[in-house]
Amino acid sequence: MPKPISKTTVATYTAILFHAIGLIGILAFESDLIIRSTAYNLLLSFALLIWTQKEKNQAFFIFVIATGILGFAAELVGVNTGLIFGKYTYGDVLGIRWMGVPFIIGINWIIIVYCCGIATHTLITRVIGRLASAASVPPKAIKAITVITDGATIATFFDWVMEPVAIKLGFWKWGGDGMIPYYNYFSWFVFSMLLFGIFHACNFRKRNKFAVNLLLIQFAFFFILRFYLNQ
Repeated sequence: MPKPISKTTVATYTAILFHAIGLIGILAFESDLIIRSTAYNLLLSFALLIWTQKEKNQAFFIFVIATGILGFAAELVGVNTGLIFGKYTYGDVLGIRWMGVPFIIGINWIIIVYCCGIATHTLITRVIGRLASAASVPPKAIKAITVITDGATIATFFDWVMEPVAIKLGFWKWGGDGMIPYYNYFSWFVFSMLLFGIFHACNFRKRNKFAVNLLLIQFAFFFILRFYLNQ
């Protein structure tokens, strides 16, 4: 009998399909409908991540809920006070808002932290023993430091790639002269460290090939859009 298709394969091809449709719709047709479907694409990505996560225990859902709430709360403070990330406002592209912040932003924070966290955890697992021996530091301490700092670095880099595209597509806009403040990236890094601390502290299975694939798909998506939209 043929080997059954894995969840990872189904989820990966589904993500590629919908991101490809979005890419073509934006670049070739400048479709407003495609742009406004971003929230649904994020919901689909979130659902696929939940579906492909094995052993969904209590700690996993604590991480998901805590990250979503804290991410949304940070955006509420940011939008309404100008603190944390700088002065910015959301457009109506990302769907229903509360106090100026789209509800989907909480989901977006979960996706970014989860995917970057899983990718970082996957990369360091194989080398953690060597690093610990060479530095005479307990493996658990090395893993915590690496997951939190490297995860935050990847998440901040992802924000750097995404920011110009998000502005072009009307997801949000910055106040003043409209330029992205450097302060935003610093704040992203610091706040991300908090969320990756939660990711590391929550004891759930942190191996999900689809999460790594989705991170690569989204990086490619925004890199391509960033290149062509800035022409």
